[in-house]
Amino acid sequence: MKKLFVLLLAILTVGLVAGCGSDKAADKPLQPLNIGLMPDTDSLPFIIAQEKGYFKEEGLEVNIQQYKSAMDRDSALQSGNLDGAVSDMLAVAFAKDGGFNVKVTSFTDGSYKLIAGKQSGAKSVADLKGQDVAVSRNTIIEYVTDQILAKENLGEDSINKVIIPQIPTRLEMLQNGKLAAATLPEPMASIAVHNGCQFVTGSDELGINPGVIMFTGKTTNDRRAELAAMYRAYNKAVDYLNNTPREEYIDLIVEKGGFPPAAKEALKLPEYHHATLPKESDVVDCVKWLQGKGLIKKNYTYADFVVDVLSQK
Repeated sequence: MKKLFVLLLAILTVGLVAGCGSDKAADKPLQPLNIGLMPDTDSLPFIIAQEKGYFKEEGLEVNIQQYKSAMDRDSALQSGNLDGAVSDMLAVAFAKDGGFNVKVTSFTDGSYKLIAGKQSGAKSVADLKGQDVAVSRNTIIEYVTDQILAKENLGEDSINKVIIPQIPTRLEMLQNGKLAAATLPEPMASIAVHNGCQFVTGSDELGINPGVIMFTGKTTNDRRAELAAMYRAYNKAVDYLNNTPREEYIDLIVEKGGFPPAAKEALKLPEYHHATLPKESDVVDCVKWLQGKGLIKKNYTYADFVVDVLSQK
């Protein structure tokens, strides 16, 4: 009987030690995440989460790095300076096709718009035939532009594409009358319209949403706790943006978002959504466009692009 008691006590002791070890593992400090942002409205939940302390509330340090061109952002990701970025389906496809493993973890609430210059007199897509329209080559901007043309039964060669990678430069040239039109993300599109340019159409009218948040495959495999904390903070920021009077945050996001001062008056924010996986059609359509232009070799599927880290929060 005594031996049985000693055996039970030993088993209990092992169980308690194991339990303590588990608690210790669960309390392991979260490692910092390095995230790249662009000067667009997709990035604002990250800026709010940072400035309002939502990341800190979740025990997470997030280092935000700002970029003015998609090329610079993607180079930083592939060189190991970033764990993830506010990005788009095309950038994900290019990275994967180049052998760099990245995964989409949610879609974003970005909007991309075709804006005509005030001197051009253009009010429709057809009015821009044969004219200079600024895009950034092989990016979400060119993708949206081609989708707009296709909807109007126009070929991509029906306009003269002028390649201007940097978003602020594209906006400045449009406003200075050096272009007939440009495809711009928000808030640059709203600033252009506020300054007298003409809205023509955009991704919202097409019903497409190719903007995403992506992370390296290593991050999605090894940093699930950090991603869960990040998205809890992200969702708090979404609630803040949707439910707070504009005047309470507009100065902050103009300054921290890297927006021109004109954004204070012109900026119109979308209704933001809690982190959600992208639609399959948004993935399939982007892959089809890239293959049609001979820009990627493989026929990627939804599962190749997307990983669900949201259900594990």
